[in-house]
Amino acid sequence: MSMLIGAFSLGQIGPNVRSITSGVTAASKIFATIDRQSVIDATSEEGDVLESFNGDIELKDVKFIYPSRPDVTVLENMNLKIPAGNTVALVGASGSGKSTIVGLVERFYQPISGELTLDGHDITKLNTKWLRQQISLVSQEPTLFGCSVYENVAHGLIGTKYENAPEEEKRKLIIEACEQANAWGFIQTLPEGLDTNVGERGFLMSGGQKQRIAIARAIVSNPKVLLLDEATSALDTKSEGIVQDALDKAAKSRTTIVIAHRLSTIKDADLIVVMSKGKIVEQGRHNDLLDKQGMYYELVEAQKIEKLKQPEDEADDSAQTQFVTEEKELEYREDTNILDITRTRTKQSISSLVVANRAVPQPKKYGIWNSIVMLYNLNKPELPYMLFGISSAVVNGLAYPVQSVFFAKCVSAFQVTPAQYPEMRKTINLYSGLFFMLAFVEGIAFVCTIGVLAYVAQKLVRRIRYQSFRQMLRQDIAYFDREENTTGSLTSTLSKDAQSVEGLSGATLGQILNSLVTIIAGTILSIAVAWKLALVCFACMPLMVGCGFLRFWMLQRFQEKAKGAYDKSASFACEATSSIRTVASLTREEDVFSRYKSEIESQIVQSRMSTMRSSFLYGLSQGLSFFIMGLGFWYGSTLLKNHTYGVTQFFICFISVVFGSQSAGTVFSFAPDMGKAKQAAENIQALFNSVPQVDSWSEEGITLQDVEGNIEFQDVHFRYPTRPEVPVLRGLNLTVHKGQYVALVGSSGCGKSTTIGLIESFYIPLGGRILLDGQDISSLNVNSYRSHIALVQQEPVLYAGSIRHNIALGTPRDVTDEDIYAACQQANIHDFIMSLPDGYETLCGTKGALLSGGQKQRIAIARALIREPKILLLDEATSALDSESEKVVQEALDKAAKGRTTIAVAHRLSTIQNVGHTLVLLILNTR
Repeated sequence: MSMLIGAFSLGQIGPNVRSITSGVTAASKIFATIDRQSVIDATSEEGDVLESFNGDIELKDVKFIYPSRPDVTVLENMNLKIPAGNTVALVGASGSGKSTIVGLVERFYQPISGELTLDGHDITKLNTKWLRQQISLVSQEPTLFGCSVYENVAHGLIGTKYENAPEEEKRKLIIEACEQANAWGFIQTLPEGLDTNVGERGFLMSGGQKQRIAIARAIVSNPKVLLLDEATSALDTKSEGIVQDALDKAAKSRTTIVIAHRLSTIKDADLIVVMSKGKIVEQGRHNDLLDKQGMYYELVEAQKIEKLKQPEDEADDSAQTQFVTEEKELEYREDTNILDITRTRTKQSISSLVVANRAVPQPKKYGIWNSIVMLYNLNKPELPYMLFGISSAVVNGLAYPVQSVFFAKCVSAFQVTPAQYPEMRKTINLYSGLFFMLAFVEGIAFVCTIGVLAYVAQKLVRRIRYQSFRQMLRQDIAYFDREENTTGSLTSTLSKDAQSVEGLSGATLGQILNSLVTIIAGTILSIAVAWKLALVCFACMPLMVGCGFLRFWMLQRFQEKAKGAYDKSASFACEATSSIRTVASLTREEDVFSRYKSEIESQIVQSRMSTMRSSFLYGLSQGLSFFIMGLGFWYGSTLLKNHTYGVTQFFICFISVVFGSQSAGTVFSFAPDMGKAKQAAENIQALFNSVPQVDSWSEEGITLQDVEGNIEFQDVHFRYPTRPEVPVLRGLNLTVHKGQYVALVGSSGCGKSTTIGLIESFYIPLGGRILLDGQDISSLNVNSYRSHIALVQQEPVLYAGSIRHNIALGTPRDVTDEDIYAACQQANIHDFIMSLPDGYETLCGTKGALLSGGQKQRIAIARALIREPKILLLDEATSALDSESEKVVQEALDKAAKGRTTIAVAHRLSTIQNVGHTLVLLILNTR
């Protein structure tokens, strides 16, 4: 009997082998990451720490090649001396190595050769963490973290004497920094002021607002070295002037390295360094370089702009600003084909009424049956395999009841006199042979069950991932703005939830079916053979089953609560790793780690009681099987004593009951997997049932064959769904005729990019209508409508793949190499691409990480031009370009604008002053 039960227990290991191997594989990857030694370790205590330093920076024969592009030399024998307290400006074409110098000073990378020193000390011998704490960096594409404005700016105090200062003192410093960065004005208008959450990666803020918060974060610590990599590129002209004055003041008495494409911001620099292809072409002061009439002179000439007529009032964002050149203002007055731009005023906001009357959708609950039906429908193509696997599981489940008969017959056969030993041998031989046959059948059945159902489960997981990702892509932009739909949460749904569904399928399903058949068949057999003993023993079964179901319910509830916590921690980790440069520059590594650890530990504390309750119920259900065995022997002996049943009947019933109870315990040992699977299935079902307001995959709606490009806003009101208390557009009326080139100008956060987003149908207005050629765009087929529009954003996004692949993504039609070359020549990027070793097959890296900001922007412009759109939307399309490239690209964009409606958001007025089309400058202001 002990061997029999031992063999039964050993058989239960099989279904868990897969989990063990998966764990071993995952552990090898995790430990490989843990054991990796970083070349530049920001957490190491090694390295020198200078008691005091002046801030002299010098590059001596520095050569650098990015590890990901070993065949491209970025800096070639660079020699540059930056005296302490001086402001040095780096200018030149995109990809000339300007940002690389900043990265080397921050010690993100090691030079291939040469030396970079701080006050004569090789920075490779200095403590990395200490070095970075002396430096503040504002990047071209600023990164904010998913917390409040206050916390984002406070990150700049990490490593300073104010890191643990009293809250009142710290808040005072932060407010002063925000005022210097010209951010305090718009911060005061936010719903919760400094405590307003900026959203994941700062998506709730405009580009200019993000940049000003990043500047405040940089200057709040009063650093010795200040690095400004296009720090004002996303600011409007007025804000740029105010912030630039603040940065100029902040630059005094500290070493400052400025990367600038707007040359007006660096004319007062102590030294201007002109770079090209990783080398210094010329250097000197502004006037000296102009006198030379070299490369710098050409860059300045390319950016010349007519004198602007600006208001004398220098109020912050809350005051309406007006930017119109004198010549264009005259042109504006004389033009009879003028744009109709008005605003309506009401006593009460229309959007506030809509928001107030809009019901908040409540999350729908899905039962286990709904989840099973959904999974069945997804697995319907594999129905024949599923039926075969289930049939094999039924055969497996019948093994123990059949075995109980064989075992009972063998035990009875042993109860003979010595004279009957020959007869006993025949009986034992017979049933031993039947045991071997049973083993053969069960072995084949187990292989079929596990193999076939595992195949079915793999198909299910793959189909869920495919359908989930498809459904995510189908959602409107507002869906991704919501806090519960962060990158980490959605990634978790694709990877973790899809895999967890296997708890209701695959090998787990086979084992559950096996156990259920064993219970049912054993119950029927034992009742048929010895019903009195069976009823007494099975009287405890409801208690065991009840414990199992209660445990399953508790674990499912726990998974429901845990998902939010784990998604939050996953989102936090995803945000930190994707913004690792910003984390490193702020020396936030320990802060990020402690916060992540806190997120995980809080979940462990919350789950402790739930785990204890679940463990108690599991122990109770497992212990009951031994109670049933004891009860069976006690009552069975009574029945044997009374000659109610014989030994054969007793053992058939007893073995059936024992293995039935153990099978019941086995079923509920899968409760954790089943709980995860049920919760995962509910999450997936909620995603599948999510209906977007703007469905880009829908075939409904009117398809416009010929689009002229007339756009009209009629009394449009809008608020972002995630911030319904903040009005963005209030009664905007605007008419843009076909072929017109319209520039949207105004302070950061006034609604320029929102207008672009509404034209793209990313969101639905709360009130009013947007018309294309007289048709309400809400009645048009979204995919067809967007096919006539091309958008170049302020922060361009490239995908992991080749340059050719990224450009070809701009249009659904098949394009030739000539089409791609023509678009790149228009965007002034063709020559650069051809200079690369792999040309158009060069990989861009994740989010275009292997390219400079200007290179990414020009590829994005080429991607837009190859689309041949009727409507061209430019949201600061040239903000990341150097002067020379900007001039050429702007000419290309102006040329591309002919014959199509073009709407441009612009901060650099030089990009919109010489347009040959009808031009009207709109002053957008939501207040």
